[in-house]
Amino acid sequence: MSGRLANDSSPFYFQLTLFRELGASRYLFFSLTLLLYAVIVSFNVVIILVICLEKTLHEPMYVFISCLSLNSLYGSSGFFPRFLMDLLSDTHLISRPACFTQIYIIYTYASYELTVLSIMAYDRYVAICKPLHYHSILSPRTVCMLVAAAWLYPVFSLGTLVYLAVRLPLCGNKLPRVFCATWPVVQLSCVDTTPNSIAGLLVSTTTVFLPLCFVLYTYLRILLVCQRKSSEFRGKALQTCLPHIVTFVNYSISVFCEVSLSRYKADQLDPNVVMILSLEFLIIPCVINPVVYGLNLPKIRKLIFRLVHTNTISP
Repeated sequence: MSGRLANDSSPFYFQLTLFRELGASRYLFFSLTLLLYAVIVSFNVVIILVICLEKTLHEPMYVFISCLSLNSLYGSSGFFPRFLMDLLSDTHLISRPACFTQIYIIYTYASYELTVLSIMAYDRYVAICKPLHYHSILSPRTVCMLVAAAWLYPVFSLGTLVYLAVRLPLCGNKLPRVFCATWPVVQLSCVDTTPNSIAGLLVSTTTVFLPLCFVLYTYLRILLVCQRKSSEFRGKALQTCLPHIVTFVNYSISVFCEVSLSRYKADQLDPNVVMILSLEFLIIPCVINPVVYGLNLPKIRKLIFRLVHTNTISP
């Protein structure tokens, strides 16, 4: 009963303190951010539509690429609408339910990205190291099971993490971010947060570090196979893996920045640095992924150019 009363006494609103008074320039920032959001939505929708409508792209690799784009739409929808509102607001207050909803969307987005990238690494490993068995190993049923697992595990693991944070009685409401994040909320707790720290460590290990280790392991196996092959084979393997490598490295750096930031006291750092580091994993991958896969993979590139050309010359 006392825990319930303590929880009921927690603030109903959180204040996002990284927003600064922008004056008349707020409209410029709002316009640029809205343009960026429109670009992210447009790029990723084009990738999804091209893959869905073109039957020749109904292969495992392209299914996983469409999952990446779908996840980018999911993650950006959990951040940009609220961020755009806050740019024009004077208070920068977010309700408790809205804050925890945003936490859940953003963190499941981050976890989905890593699980899908892990599956894509496995796809490249099978394609290069076991090409004759590719379609038997990555059958449609297996692809569906992998995609389902990639989405379902973060749903429950991150759901548990958010649930533990929701139950905490809080003694403050100031969050040194421009969006809601788990650890800054947990730091406002009036009680011991050891269970949250343990759960956070377990979830981080299973949703961040294990996928990263798996991707590195698959590329090590690919590298060992390529060493025994001809230079032509190595060139084709590199061309096949390059988009995934770029995406993986880019997202790994972004996640590292976010995880590092979560373990530091953000109010003691330069606000501009905190803002840049916290926004990187929400913005850069959503823009880079469709560009990398849309322009670098010949099949998708040709279909996009054909689509643009058809719409341009049509009356």
